[in-house]
Amino acid sequence: MILTHRQLQGVTIINPEGKITLGDGDQELGEAVRAVLDQGCRKVVINFSKVSYLDSSGVGELVGCYTSIKNRGGELRVCGMNSRIYNLITMTSLNTVFDVKDTEEESLTGF
Repeated sequence: MILTHRQLQGVTIINPEGKITLGDGDQELGEAVRAVLDQGCRKVVINFSKVSYLDSSGVGELVGCYTSIKNRGGELRVCGMNSRIYNLITMTSLNTVFDVKDTEEESLTGF
């Protein structure tokens, strides 16, 4: 998995690319979130538009990211999920926990 991040309008946008599965990207996502939190960032968007697959380990890591951000007084929004990933998030009822948006632009609105 490839991970990049950038700042836009005071928000850190993390862009994972590839698969987020057990042993392939799950820990890297959590490390990236913790790194931006350590830099003082409290508004985080994870853009899944280039993520092709997310397994239960990836979902668990996403929950860990959410918890880390909330524990530091921050806010997490997620966007760009393909239908398979969105269905997984919906089946686990995490769509009621995460602020899920269709696009990055929607995620930035009202942050």
